[in-house]
Amino acid sequence: MDIARTPETPGGNVEMADAAPQPKAPPMIRRDDYRPFGWLVPETKLDFELGLESTHVTATLTVARNAKADPAPVIRLNGDGLEPESVLVDGVPATNWTMDEGDLMLPLTGEAHEIRIATTIQPSTNSQLMGLYASNGMLCTQCEAEGFRRITFFPDRPDVLSTYTVRMSGPKAQFPVLLCNGNRIAVGEGGDSHWAEWHDPWPKPSYLFALVAGDLVARNDSFTTMSGRKVELNVYVREGDLDRTEHAMESLKRSMKWDEEVFGREYDLDLFNIVAVSDFNMGAMENKGLNVFNTKFVLADPETATDADYDGIEGVIGHEYFHNWSGNRITCRDWFQLSLKEGFTVLRDQLFSQDMGSAPVKRIEDVRILRMAQFPEDSGPLAHPIRPDSYREINNFYTATVYNKGAEVIRMMRTMAGEERFRAGTDLYFDRHDGEAATCEDFVEAIEDGAGLDLKQFRLWYSQAGTPKVSVSLEHEGNTATLRLGQVVPSTPGQLDKQPMPIPLKLALFDRASGKHGGEQLVVLDKAADTFTFDGFAEKPVLSINRTFSAPVTIERDVPREDLVFLAAKDDDPFARYEAMQELMTGHLVAAVSGSLGDNDRAAARADIARALGAVIADATLDDLMRGELLLMPGQTHIAEQMLVADPGRIHAEREALKAAVGAVLAEDLVAMHARASTLPFTMDAAGKGARKVKTIALTYLAGADPERASALAASQYDSADNMTDRQGALMVLAGLGTAERTARLIDFYNRYQGNALVIDKWFALQASSLHPQAIEHVKALADHPDFTLRNPNRVRSLYMAFAGNPSAFHAADGEGYRMVADLILALDPINPQTAARFVPSLGRWRRIEPGRAALMRSELERVAAAPHLSRDTFEQVTRSLD
Repeated sequence: MDIARTPETPGGNVEMADAAPQPKAPPMIRRDDYRPFGWLVPETKLDFELGLESTHVTATLTVARNAKADPAPVIRLNGDGLEPESVLVDGVPATNWTMDEGDLMLPLTGEAHEIRIATTIQPSTNSQLMGLYASNGMLCTQCEAEGFRRITFFPDRPDVLSTYTVRMSGPKAQFPVLLCNGNRIAVGEGGDSHWAEWHDPWPKPSYLFALVAGDLVARNDSFTTMSGRKVELNVYVREGDLDRTEHAMESLKRSMKWDEEVFGREYDLDLFNIVAVSDFNMGAMENKGLNVFNTKFVLADPETATDADYDGIEGVIGHEYFHNWSGNRITCRDWFQLSLKEGFTVLRDQLFSQDMGSAPVKRIEDVRILRMAQFPEDSGPLAHPIRPDSYREINNFYTATVYNKGAEVIRMMRTMAGEERFRAGTDLYFDRHDGEAATCEDFVEAIEDGAGLDLKQFRLWYSQAGTPKVSVSLEHEGNTATLRLGQVVPSTPGQLDKQPMPIPLKLALFDRASGKHGGEQLVVLDKAADTFTFDGFAEKPVLSINRTFSAPVTIERDVPREDLVFLAAKDDDPFARYEAMQELMTGHLVAAVSGSLGDNDRAAARADIARALGAVIADATLDDLMRGELLLMPGQTHIAEQMLVADPGRIHAEREALKAAVGAVLAEDLVAMHARASTLPFTMDAAGKGARKVKTIALTYLAGADPERASALAASQYDSADNMTDRQGALMVLAGLGTAERTARLIDFYNRYQGNALVIDKWFALQASSLHPQAIEHVKALADHPDFTLRNPNRVRSLYMAFAGNPSAFHAADGEGYRMVADLILALDPINPQTAARFVPSLGRWRRIEPGRAALMRSELERVAAAPHLSRDTFEQVTRSLD
């Protein structure tokens, strides 16, 4: 499953009862308490009589005692909001069953039985979008993590694997397309109704079940696997969206071919279906043979989708397809092992995207996401290892730590093993555990055995939370350079004392005169402190370290500004060059915010930064995609992470001042770069994408220095745009300015795309994330807009997640931004608790914020915590944020 990748009615206070009862804490679930389920379920048959208002479900389970489990005289069948209409055991009505907090408890004697249970559910009222629900006239499902129990009673846990046969019937006019997992084995009709029967031959857990029924059209294609089998491919969408599915289909075919070539994995069914759904909590879901996607990650054409949207679609389609092996054929034993499938699959989709485009740029983008989302998580109250030890609500552990840090941990194994030995390890993993519910330990053991690595100490990465801080110093004497490294893994909630972990660091030592180095080297820091020596340096070299971001750590070093300027200009590792530029700007901004810079130092630092950025603009050896990365300023969240306690107001002011200073010095260079890039015709190749990227970056710097000039240039770019990337980039800049061009283009954008939900999401997000001084008032007004609704997660995220990720507005000194997000949580929690809970972490960072704002953030968390009837999702996030 792909979590939402874009870090994208409230307004006024929600009335609270004077003495609200405290919600009951959900039970704590602990990894050490895992026990195999007492019963196997080798076969499951489901019969659906479909309807939007009411769907009747009959489930027939073949069960047998599990010899590997403790004796279980009672089988627990999980349910959520269900009432059994009938319960039969071996064809005889059962009368001895009971209910326990929603679960059906059924006593059983003997070794094997057939259980048949009938239920009726109401998809149209399922606003949680978990289980079977209605979305704009169609029926669809989302079962990960625990949604299947909202459809029928079942042992809804990932280690219970079953083969599924499903019969679906419903009105032909309302549901002309009937889809499920696996292969379609029979169809029929009678009168106004029709039916389809599906069979999935591969045992799977209930979280991978999927069903879709609706009025859909499909783009059809096929793929021939490496063994010569022809697989039918379909991308199903609503009428009118078909012409925006070509990129999705091509991305799917590229994913299938890449997985065969790079990991040796071949698809195993006769059919692969993708369905685009407009109401979806996540990005997409890897259900076996029937992937259900948020429309955001399927629909694209140049007029309505940006280059980033195209890249996102390719990456998410690859991610869900790769799950067929790393998640489906081998699944998780329990939810504590979530990173087994998600971390590994994120790494696979990252490597795929690197091979499909610019590998250096993709690596930089992935690290930026990690630092923006996961590093703050690792240093806050919600910090947890990639394999947590306990949870109250599993939905809260679909986190950047499990996904993105999990990918980095496996990438480190690949770095230490090398590509060929790592492939040997993954081949062994797939061969050894095919058809099983496995653990993270199973994966690590396979890499150990297949790659020939000793990973005993490395396992600490799975059990210890927190981002390691690596201290670096380089000394020189005679012909020897001495590198001193140290590591500290910070304390996190529940983990005060940490052990040193193996940290692979790629490095190079540059000769200052020639600008060259003698080769990249890999060192592994596996102690609290260690020393490495390098001979043959008559003069002190310049150190380039953590090249390609070989380890997810924070590097702490006191490096001269001239060394950073040197690396920003000469480092041959693209990530290291980007890192030097970021470090150059971040170091200046942290010093400026802390008040440690005098006027002369401030001016000198700004001059060095402008000179380095000017060299990037003038460097003819760079392509524009990489040039754009080198020109980007560090984000406010990243700057704040460098401080124990941050002042968002001062960070914003200093960052804008630096932008204005650079924009003033480089104004003519920026205008020339914009003009040069504007001469290139629209193409989807790297040159075209790079040109569009640097055009918008030029506008952002110019907007800081000369708003009127930038506004005119942005309006011109908007008016002449023949693609969404240019149009959205221009509107992003205009949205932060108080000029007449801003209002006119916002109105034009809305009128141009009214009715296209995905593009109108952009319209909301651009205003909510803007630097405009009235952004809070704009968000309040947008919350009352007729197109805004709390019932569509995309629309909620487009407005409020964009706002919560806008430090200058969210951290308003009077606390209004905090109140707005707390109001949203309270309003959204009864409708969609999974989406509501994802807004809590924005308030949970209060300990790392200056005291005045921190008190206001904590107060809003306490207000949410005091509300009656909070969901388990939100309750856990709020209480952990306050503890």
